[in-house]
Amino acid sequence: MKIIRTTGRGARQAEEMLAALEQRGGAALDAVLPAVKRIVSDVRKRGDRALLKYATQFDGLAGVAAMRVTQDEMASAWDSIDPKMRQALTTATDQIRAFAVNQLPASWSDEPIPGLMTGQLVRPLSSVGCYVPSGRHPLPSTLLMTAIPAQVAGVRRIAVVSPKPAPETLAAAHLLGIAEFYRLGGAHAVAALTYGTASIERVDKIVGPGNLYVTAAKRLVAFDCAIDMLAGPTEIVVTSERGNAADIASDLVAQAEHDPEALAIFITTRTDLAKEVIAEAKLRSRNNAVARQALDRNGLVLVATSVEEARQITNRLAPEHLTVDAASDLDWVQNAGSVFVGRWSAQPMGDYISGPNHTLPTGGTARVRG
Repeated sequence: MKIIRTTGRGARQAEEMLAALEQRGGAALDAVLPAVKRIVSDVRKRGDRALLKYATQFDGLAGVAAMRVTQDEMASAWDSIDPKMRQALTTATDQIRAFAVNQLPASWSDEPIPGLMTGQLVRPLSSVGCYVPSGRHPLPSTLLMTAIPAQVAGVRRIAVVSPKPAPETLAAAHLLGIAEFYRLGGAHAVAALTYGTASIERVDKIVGPGNLYVTAAKRLVAFDCAIDMLAGPTEIVVTSERGNAADIASDLVAQAEHDPEALAIFITTRTDLAKEVIAEAKLRSRNNAVARQALDRNGLVLVATSVEEARQITNRLAPEHLTVDAASDLDWVQNAGSVFVGRWSAQPMGDYISGPNHTLPTGGTARVRG
């Protein structure tokens, strides 16, 4: 991680860095868009033939028969995982479901003048495709975060796609009673859900995070199939004046270990705290190659001239995850996907079990969505 100050010799560099970070989402997606266009177009035109080609190449699929996960496989995965994992998944499910129930939009009616009745009727979509990444770490939590809101809303058909799904992910699918699960990932999975093939019926909306190729594909098909948002590599910003360096570094590393492209930023006015956080982050990532790579590539400490400037920078960045010192800080937070308040509000709790959804806007789109 490197320190950049917003005054003196570092002022110009800081402004250039912030300007680039404000545009971070589009530039990254543009780089992979040509390849994504070819894949999506191929699947749209040739259906299963193209889908199987890419599934074999990228997902290691043996054949079309192996594409669909059976109910017995999901049940077997549930039986095979550690009882503590079963309990954790069950607890997380209850928390996430309760939060989703509270989020449900409500139907209502009004009679503004006698004889005129107006209102809103809320109805579920007919079908949703849930994208569940399956890269360096199993992500059963993402299956819960995407499928449970659809269940709460009353969506009749929920189709899950996940490349090389881990037993924990299959177990989570069994816990939720998922009936349709495919061993697919990448842009070709997004294309199949959008346009349909002989093996997979198209859906009304695609939800869930993914890598740059998945996110670019979602952006590409957004006018043909609804999407939740553009959710790419994870991001964390911690804005703090009185935080504990070890706690701050732990959260930075916990997000950085997701992906070498993860963005990890600490914003403060205190040079002493900035240096302590850098030292702690280096210490806590020493045995974690992915976190070290992300912190070296995208780790940044911004030392602002004032608390007000630190707050302005935070809102300019519009981070996916944001940690602040106290509840009073919520008054100035304008742009963030999810906000964690205080020392004991560790970001991994939001990623897994506290209840709010971890499928969040990245690349600065938290300016319009949270």
